[in-house]
Amino acid sequence: MVHGAPNPVAPFSHAVETDGWVFITGQMPTWPDDDSRPLPEGVEAQTRRVMDNLIIVLNGVGLDLSHVVQARVYLTDFSHDYATMNTIYASYFPVDRRPARTCVGVTGLARDALVEIDLIARRPS
Repeated sequence: MVHGAPNPVAPFSHAVETDGWVFITGQMPTWPDDDSRPLPEGVEAQTRRVMDNLIIVLNGVGLDLSHVVQARVYLTDFSHDYATMNTIYASYFPVDRRPARTCVGVTGLARDALVEIDLIARRPS
């Protein structure tokens, strides 16, 4: 577990590294200091919380968003939340340094979250 990151909602590691590749488990919009708190309301606030949680995990393994090469986004209400999530997500990356990304609609997420995001990062050699 990465110090300062939210408690996992299932039995998994926040990050696993092999040969310089770092796989960051999907983060939920839970609060790192108290996972019993209600999730933020709305996809905008939840996307910000997820991105901030991802930054905590990345920092915990000595990386940051500039090391991210790929992201996967999961939305429970794709047609309604896609544009808003995109706006928030994009604000975390410079226009010339956005990772590859896949975004899919899903039928449900843990804790009834609206969004979950996982990342793949590459440690500089």
